[in-house]
Amino acid sequence: MMQPPRKKLLLRSEPKVTLKTIADHLGLTPGTVSAALNNSPAARSIPEHTKNRIIEAAQALNYRPNFFARTLRLRRTYTIGVIAEEIGDAYGALVISGIEEYLRKNNYFFLTVIHRHDPKLLQTYAQMLLTRGVEGFITTDTSLTEKLGLPTVAIAGHERVEGVTNIVLDHKRAAHLALEHLKKLGHEDIAFIKGQTVSSDSAVRWNAICEVAQELNIRVRPELTIQLEGTDSTPAIGYPFAKQLLARKQPFTALFAYNDISAIGSLWAFHEAGLRVPEDISVVGFDDIPGAAFANPALTTVRQPLLRMGQIAAQTVVDIIEGRGEYVPEIAIEPELVGRESTGPVSARNQKSTAGS
Repeated sequence: MMQPPRKKLLLRSEPKVTLKTIADHLGLTPGTVSAALNNSPAARSIPEHTKNRIIEAAQALNYRPNFFARTLRLRRTYTIGVIAEEIGDAYGALVISGIEEYLRKNNYFFLTVIHRHDPKLLQTYAQMLLTRGVEGFITTDTSLTEKLGLPTVAIAGHERVEGVTNIVLDHKRAAHLALEHLKKLGHEDIAFIKGQTVSSDSAVRWNAICEVAQELNIRVRPELTIQLEGTDSTPAIGYPFAKQLLARKQPFTALFAYNDISAIGSLWAFHEAGLRVPEDISVVGFDDIPGAAFANPALTTVRQPLLRMGQIAAQTVVDIIEGRGEYVPEIAIEPELVGRESTGPVSARNQKSTAGS
């Protein structure tokens, strides 16, 4: 039996919507439409209700701007260079999500490079981004020592560099929130996990902890202090160091960890040793990554608004590029204590026999 001939599927493309299409639709000139949609200086003379009509028409007609034509016409790339230590960890992922969200809504692209604290890579990648025409830089967990030659915003940079805006957390306030919380619960023997030496937050945070501990009359004992090493971005980073603390046989009833991933890894070590959290040991983390609320038990932590910090960084660098904002050396971010199930009062049992005894 003969098969009927197959009909060819014809794909009809929708007619291309241009600035002239929108202009004809509204009875305006293409120049007026272009000024409104690009928010150029000429748009200041356009009445607000006309701008709104243009934007609504562009959306209704599904207008898609020609990025390359815009770039050539204005001699701009609308691209930001993002220099990060890592993007696979929860910290970096949240910050870059905030950067992406703001830049996408404002029609900017971004190129990301990962340096893993290698100074040679940092210098090479910065130069590569410059040759690709980026208009500004955002760095995360990167210790800059000199200006990069374009508007630059550093998240957790800390070094004062002329022309670089640092977005920094109030680490002294953060330390006060965590240590005061533990002290109110009756904890006096507190262990600490310090950050890796390469992390740009490590020294600043530790200095803040030591200063606040002195103010609150909390002893920071070397035998209850250990420093992270390595580049693992999973909770496994904290597990061996918590085990080392326990192996020292020095009693402690609480642990304040450098970040959430090391705190969650410590929970594993304590569970494995037969210790209950928080009945035997209270644990406080830092950052409030998404996994902190789903740890076992849910982790008490000092929250820094990482997503918002990324958004602020992107807005700051774009405002400087667009001439809407002026350079400021520092933008301070306030931390917040998030109380969950991993902290509790010192029990009567712990007052006599604390962890490690």
